[in-house]
Amino acid sequence: MIPLAILDLSPIPEGGTAGQALRNSIDLARHAEALGFTRYWMAEHHNMPGIASAATAVALAHVAEATSTIRVGAGGVMLPNHAPLIIAEQFGTLAALHPGRIDLGLGRAPGSDQIAAHAMRRNLSADVNQFPRDVVELMEYFLPAQPGQRLKAVPGAGEDVEIWILGSSTFGAQLAAMLGLPYAFASHFAPADMRQAMAIYRDRFRPSDRLAAPHVMLGVNLVVADTDAEARRLFTSHQQSFINLRRGQPGKLPPPVDDMEARLDPYARAMLADSLAHAIVGGPETVRARLQAFVTETGADSLMVTGQIFDHTARKRSFEILAELHREMVRTGG
Repeated sequence: MIPLAILDLSPIPEGGTAGQALRNSIDLARHAEALGFTRYWMAEHHNMPGIASAATAVALAHVAEATSTIRVGAGGVMLPNHAPLIIAEQFGTLAALHPGRIDLGLGRAPGSDQIAAHAMRRNLSADVNQFPRDVVELMEYFLPAQPGQRLKAVPGAGEDVEIWILGSSTFGAQLAAMLGLPYAFASHFAPADMRQAMAIYRDRFRPSDRLAAPHVMLGVNLVVADTDAEARRLFTSHQQSFINLRRGQPGKLPPPVDDMEARLDPYARAMLADSLAHAIVGGPETVRARLQAFVTETGADSLMVTGQIFDHTARKRSFEILAELHREMVRTGG
């Protein structure tokens, strides 16, 4: 069974605050480390009332300080929002404080709406080739400083930061393959291009000093509870939140409901079926079977699981059951 990692959007539930959401993230990261998950990533989103991880490097600093062995990183930083030097310094600082544990996933989407993107970037008419150039520039800042080098990332130069390319289309697959970097695909919300992107990445991969062979990590929405019915009920929080976002009405994470099917019009039902097609939701046996099938069908090298669950205790329990299932699958070979 392949390694499992966690993507945490630090959800702010209805009635909750950003501060409590971030404290929950620290608690969940400690829990994930004890359970044996390999990585704990947080993501950059802006102008989202239900997501507390906008200042991703700051949030990760607290998570890294609260843990000791699990890899901690961004899944991801939306590089067009930032100067590469600033990101090199931020993640170089994290690596200096927590050597050998820092990941940096890079995406080219704004992680926001156009209003927030304009507030951050001021000018949205960027060259389409700027993202690849910015990635290369950022990677260069992590190289050991050379004599006479006038511009250095301090901290950053010579630090061990593992860089990933993120994608929800084939663009990121091509870039990751060209640069010889690991690739994380957002199949948890944009599954349409998953297989094509994986094929392009693996076919075109060029070995590099950072990575000798291609590595694909796939995102999966996963909610597990003691029964199928309870897991489906917990998952309704994510379904409601996703529909609200797609309709231009983002908000805090709503509590679960018992009548989700009755609330869905044909458009919402089709939206969920398309975007959350690979969600794995159920009791232990259901999740085990669907998880094994997904890994077998895709040939993924690792999985990044995420679960937007309203109740923090239920969210911790979901990852706990998943870890138990994973250990059993490792022991039995499937």
